[in-house]
Amino acid sequence: MSRQRSMEKILASEYVSIGELVRITGSRYSTLKFYTEEGMLPFEQEEEKMTRRFPREKAITRINEIKELKRQGLSIPEIKEKITGK
Repeated sequence: MSRQRSMEKILASEYVSIGELVRITGSRYSTLKFYTEEGMLPFEQEEEKMTRRFPREKAITRINEIKELKRQGLSIPEIKEKITGK
């Protein structure tokens, strides 16, 4: 039996893993990891070694926002500045 949660369960969860975000948004794992490391994706982490948990709705909204700004031709630094104010 697969350890993956069903899409139904994922979409009902307040928090999701980065792998689940990949499934929900159709984004690449490496892309989401990059956004996370750049401080563009909100997440929570109990301790440094613990898995990062992403607030599902906020994260999906943010990913869609980034995709839209990329489509408009903005660079990653421009997008980062626009969404984080930094």
